[in-house]
Amino acid sequence: MPVADFYESRPVSLPNYGESETMTGIDPSHGWLRGTLELAVSAVLAEDDLHGYGLIQRIAEAGLGTVRGSVLYPVLGRMENEGLIEAQWTAGQGGPGRKVYRLTEAGHSRLRDEAAGWALFASSMSALLTRVEGTKK
Repeated sequence: MPVADFYESRPVSLPNYGESETMTGIDPSHGWLRGTLELAVSAVLAEDDLHGYGLIQRIAEAGLGTVRGSVLYPVLGRMENEGLIEAQWTAGQGGPGRKVYRLTEAGHSRLRDEAAGWALFASSMSALLTRVEGTKK
């Protein structure tokens, strides 16, 4: 199935990040993490329930760069409003309480769909880049 067909059949909501928002690690000028942050958050939460700082750490540990809280928390808010995640306040260990996020069944379902779409997109992009590499002079 062509990538365009996959995405035409699914509603897509793209995050609206401000121009001043930056991330380190992967070159932020590419915008790759910005466009896939919801997918990265879902994948991390599929492994473990976490608070925001834990999400930032896991995303960085995955080699995707450092996400600022000012970028992450609006994404978490949107995901919560869409029913993809749920949040619960937990007591902090010697400090303030923390809001811990968990992926809902709807979130798991969206993750499965998006993972399939990502695999198709990555495969198509790799094939294109391989063709380009072969044409270098």
